[in-house]
Amino acid sequence: MTVKKDAGTPQAKGAELLVAMTGKASPAKAAEGDKPVFAYIESLPEPQKSIARQVDALAAKALPDLKRAVKWGMAYYGVPDGWCFSSGAFVGHLKLMFIRGNELQPEPPVRPIRMGKATRGVELAAVDELDEGQVLSWMAQAGKKPYVTAAMKKKK
Repeated sequence: MTVKKDAGTPQAKGAELLVAMTGKASPAKAAEGDKPVFAYIESLPEPQKSIARQVDALAAKALPDLKRAVKWGMAYYGVPDGWCFSSGAFVGHLKLMFIRGNELQPEPPVRPIRMGKATRGVELAAVDELDEGQVLSWMAQAGKKPYVTAAMKKKK
């Protein structure tokens, strides 16, 4: 798809974001820490930005030792022992994916393609679709079952 608007206009920048988010993760650079995640969230178009802000606030509430990062064009959330879930913006919705989601109760309904056999999540098109109680429960459960990468094992 080609954007034919002047690249300097706000409309063109919004169109470029939509073109970039047609099912693939955003081009955000990988970085660990709060600032990169906050910058990623603020770069999103609406309604994904509002949904991502709410997801981030719930993550901070659910995980006392929360660590954040941008990886593979998505916001990742974890605990000192590993990563637990991610959220990424796509055209028309935000995906909230739990890395070991098949172990959560109840199991989140969405099985994403190419994100691992155990990954489960939800797709949210509006803030009011977010069931805060259920998402907090999943986040708290996920915080007790972090995914530990080989690199994390070496650091210990």
